[in-house]
Amino acid sequence: MKSWKTIIAAILLLSGIVISCSDDGVVPEEKAEVPALTKKVNRFIKEVMTDIYLWYDELPDIDYKYETDSKAYFKKLLYKEDKWSYITDDVVALENSFEGKEKSFGWSLTFGLFSDTKNVFAIVECVYPNTPAAAAGVKRGDLVVLMNGSDITQSNYTDLLYADNLQVTLATYDAEHGITLGGVVSMTSLDLTLNPVLTTNVVDYEGHKIGYIFYAQYIADFNSAIDTAIEGLLNQNITDLVIDLRYNPGGTIGAARHLCSAIAPLDVVNTGSKLVSYHWNTKYQNHWISSQKWEQVEVDFDSEVEVKAGLDKVHILTGSGTASASELTITGLKPYMSVTTVGDTTYGKYTASITLKAEDLYYDNPDYYEEIDNWGLQPIVLRYANSTGVTDFKDGFAPDIPAFDDLFNTFPLGDMNDPLFAAAIEDITGTPVITAMKSAKKPAFDYKIIGRGFSKFDKNKRELLINKKEIENIH
Repeated sequence: MKSWKTIIAAILLLSGIVISCSDDGVVPEEKAEVPALTKKVNRFIKEVMTDIYLWYDELPDIDYKYETDSKAYFKKLLYKEDKWSYITDDVVALENSFEGKEKSFGWSLTFGLFSDTKNVFAIVECVYPNTPAAAAGVKRGDLVVLMNGSDITQSNYTDLLYADNLQVTLATYDAEHGITLGGVVSMTSLDLTLNPVLTTNVVDYEGHKIGYIFYAQYIADFNSAIDTAIEGLLNQNITDLVIDLRYNPGGTIGAARHLCSAIAPLDVVNTGSKLVSYHWNTKYQNHWISSQKWEQVEVDFDSEVEVKAGLDKVHILTGSGTASASELTITGLKPYMSVTTVGDTTYGKYTASITLKAEDLYYDNPDYYEEIDNWGLQPIVLRYANSTGVTDFKDGFAPDIPAFDDLFNTFPLGDMNDPLFAAAIEDITGTPVITAMKSAKKPAFDYKIIGRGFSKFDKNKRELLINKKEIENIH
């Protein structure tokens, strides 16, 4: 692997931008220095945050030598608007997660709270094929009401995602019978490599052939899966395209660039038009511009993408889980083609981050960094804007066509009865879709949705990830 020095040496060395290794700061009285290993981690945190962090000039003056908890120290440094930067002491697992490698049951869940008992339940949003959940016969819309024979509570419900082994009681819901208990299934989590393109479909309706792609996460290693999906739809002579991002938390800028380039108008792609611009902290931005490193301040459409649909319009299904690279896709495409969003308001993530490890800073001294090589930082390093300057969408993007993702009355993803897909089809064709959802009743019991998730790295998947390879080759 290329060292951080090789990849981004200009940042650290040119224009006077140099990492400082001095132990500066005022020593508080009556405080003892922390153990050497903790101090080493703290020093790593400080050197990253005072250099590449987007809000580096807003950092509080805290002497790292006296901070006993490295994770707590990192959180003390975060800018008030930063809800995304992250620290981990298991950086390998974090990096694997970004690549679609997870220890998982293979299901994505929405969590709810019964108002009368305060017990938690889960509803299955989707199931990856060839996973423990799929093998157990779990399907979209199933309810999970008991775990290991006991009630699910607010203190243990994340075990449905994090545990190594589970025994769960499934249930179904319908308006006539309410909740009906089903079977008990057992699952063991596995190390999985998950293709984010879960399913595709083509619907013939009112003279239109409408292609559908469900995309779960932006993973550059699976760009070929996007190519295969789009090429397969084009071979069926689709007239319209719907991309389902309702549960997609984001991922890498490279994967977002690839998807946008695969569907945008040909003249936009072939001329390498601007997709988004980057805005780093002041010293980085000034350095990139002064050294004419334009590839570090602008991301263009990829004229060499393998499959080019050359569309002039697309419908995108959205929800509160639609974040980061998903939102970049929406805002990046809008200046060039008709983008109609259907569903719910998106998450609101307009920044990007990079994974940094101790070896990236102390590359010439492995004896120093090997003691802390399990630690990693995921700091926010820039915000992005589309070609018309749209950025800082903290409240997300409201849908052009609101539609409710009713998980108590579900249909398979890609089925035209699904309410979000049905709403997109109606907009495309101008003809209402008559579905069972029209007469579906809301549950007779009171409940509150309290969250959703797939793995312990859900928060990090909302990152718009710039990896080191992409810093070199993004243009």
